[in-house]
Amino acid sequence: MPNTSEPKLIAGNANKELATNIAKRMSMHRGIKVAPVDARVERFNDAEIFVEVFENVRGEDMFIIQSTSNPANDNLMELLIMTDALRRSSASRITAVIPYFGYARQDRRTKARTPISAKLVANLIAEAGVERVLTMDLHAAQIQGFFDLPVDNLYASPIFALDIMHHFKNMKDVMVVSPDVGGVARARELAQRIKAPLSIVDKRREKPGEIAEMTVIGDVKGKKCIIVDDICDTAGTLCKAAEVLMQAGATEVHSYITHGVLSGPAVERITNSVMKQLVITDSIEPTDAVKACKNIRIVPTAPMLAQAILNISGGSSVSSLFDTGTLGPIYEAMYPGS
Repeated sequence: MPNTSEPKLIAGNANKELATNIAKRMSMHRGIKVAPVDARVERFNDAEIFVEVFENVRGEDMFIIQSTSNPANDNLMELLIMTDALRRSSASRITAVIPYFGYARQDRRTKARTPISAKLVANLIAEAGVERVLTMDLHAAQIQGFFDLPVDNLYASPIFALDIMHHFKNMKDVMVVSPDVGGVARARELAQRIKAPLSIVDKRREKPGEIAEMTVIGDVKGKKCIIVDDICDTAGTLCKAAEVLMQAGATEVHSYITHGVLSGPAVERITNSVMKQLVITDSIEPTDAVKACKNIRIVPTAPMLAQAILNISGGSSVSSLFDTGTLGPIYEAMYPGS
């Protein structure tokens, strides 16, 4: 049912810049100033998290902006405690906006006596009092089923499609590449959006963190290859895949990754790799090293997330944002004529 009051935002410490940009976009749409609710989210000397909301939120439609990225446990606890504070302050509805959903890679039991941590996190979020979740490019689609509440999973591929069509003038030379067999569906979706052929890099691991062998399935000779994936962590697989593609005859290798975790040696590897550029979103707040890296570029998600929040609050469709044509006008300033 459509909400009659204006949606209100509250931000944790995970990605304050994104929360500010979402508020700015909502201000543009509404024609009135929108700003995150005045609150403090801080730590006591023993690292306990404390939240205090300084504004009245009784009966309000609240949206918590908080990725559960590194430090994942701290950011998750911030989300849970903010939810509890809002629930006890009589907010009418609490939606968790989690652009990057941490623990998503632990979505199934890969061997005996291991947890399904993504399900546990879903239980914690629901038990805290969240009534709806808005996220982006979940690592596994079945995680939506871990929640017994509505989950809106947005996709970065429409934004990536706009970006690719803007920066690549001759689309006939472009080929989309999945870095592994498991990511074929994601890569195929983007390939269909930009009307490009699809190739696969088949990787085989001896043990976690090590890649034994990589084979290119498909003819990439003379092509500008675009590797598509949802998460880039240490960038080992990504940089190795770029090398294999260049050895197979690709003229350039670009990568479009939704969530730039970029931990450990990732930035150094990307800087020294054969990749021409890595494009990531701001679902995870970029570090200074990421911002300074010459071949990493960041595309904003604030326009899409702001529109999704307004659609949820107003009771209108969120799935309309899956379409490149719908996002075109929203990203008009970045991609004129899209």
